Amino acid sequence: MDSLSTPTLPGSDQPPPPVSSPTRQLPSGAGAFTVLAGTLTSLIGISWDIEWHVDVGPDTFFTLSHLLLYSGSAIAGIASLVMVLRATFAQRAGHPADPAVGGSPVRVFGGTFTAPLGYLVSGTGAALFLMYGLMDLWWHSLYGFDAVLNSPPHVALFISISLTMVGSIIVFTAAREQLWGRIGAIVATPVLITFCPLTTYAFQGLSQTIDPQLAGNIFFSVCLTLTVALALRRRGIALSIAAVLGVMQLFLWWFSPWAAKWYAGYVGLPLRDNLMSAAPVLPSGIPMFMLAVALVIEVLLLLGRRQGWSGRWLPQLIGAVAGTLVSLSMLLQTSLVSGGGGGGGGGGGGGGGPMGQSGTSATTLITDALLGLVIGTLAGYLGSRFAVLLQLNTVSAESADSADQEGS
Repeated sequence: MDSLSTPTLPGSDQPPPPVSSPTRQLPSGAGAFTVLAGTLTSLIGISWDIEWHVDVGPDTFFTLSHLLLYSGSAIAGIASLVMVLRATFAQRAGHPADPAVGGSPVRVFGGTFTAPLGYLVSGTGAALFLMYGLMDLWWHSLYGFDAVLNSPPHVALFISISLTMVGSIIVFTAAREQLWGRIGAIVATPVLITFCPLTTYAFQGLSQTIDPQLAGNIFFSVCLTLTVALALRRRGIALSIAAVLGVMQLFLWWFSPWAAKWYAGYVGLPLRDNLMSAAPVLPSGIPMFMLAVALVIEVLLLLGRRQGWSGRWLPQLIGAVAGTLVSLSMLLQTSLVSGGGGGGGGGGGGGGGPMGQSGTSATTLITDALLGLVIGTLAGYLGSRFAVLLQLNTVSAESADSADQEGS
């Protein structure tokens, strides 16, 4: 089937395989929510750390914001390890692996461990983060304490944390038939939407025409929202994701500057002399108008199902429209945050959008609209494919048993 009038996922000719029945699933998502708590802790830590560098300046490696950042990764890593060991012991005891708990089981190190896919990804990201943390400490010992985000250790750290956040989404979507799985996915997705654009700092300076952070905001916000909305296959998912994203933005907008100023006073360090009342860097880069974008996504998905539009081109259409809206709304957001002028004091547009650019000329509007159109189309295409992968990640427990028996 090629139509969204059926439950068939866009881009897939067959409906996804059934998940295991609730009676065979673990009764609790404690491991999944512990990983999520770790990613949230890391997100709060990085927002605080960025604001610290803007308001106070570089300090020692062992600041409280750094400890919060690394603690979040450690929490997620330990939880992932526990869940991998739990699956391994259950497998050795002859109990079937339940793919609804963390995703399809993966044999690691020649079958020494049985790792649910989601926990394998999140645990790998946490391990890499701690390893690159040592690299960051070494980097600072050689070159001093830099206050830039695009140094090699920083970019590697951002990618590692993002990988842990991806694993969290895999874990929750694997349990999508459970209420806690859907709630967790709705919360985990905005965390990744907020954090992923930081990785685009690696491309700063490559182009004077395209802002890599604006491109990153367009791609990740559209792609991740559409991916999870299609994977969960329930109405209102996109709107729920956008609502949680807005709550995160409001919290970080208040918390980041408050924490930086409080900690500076606690350790007896002065604020920068030229500090201006600019918007906090990371929160001001989160798309403010995602509720409107999510509403458009929901309407197009509903129309697609009712009208029987082809699932081969509908995701690209949704992505193109949503990407254009995100791109143009970021222009308005930058104008609102910076008061119509360039960003001041290191804030007012950090983290995504046309940073430091003033004015909205016709050329800027056209360029950004085209950027949103192209990147949004790509995001829609990949989002539908990622959703298929998330659906296929949870096969039935009976199929997993058969595969294990055949493999042995």
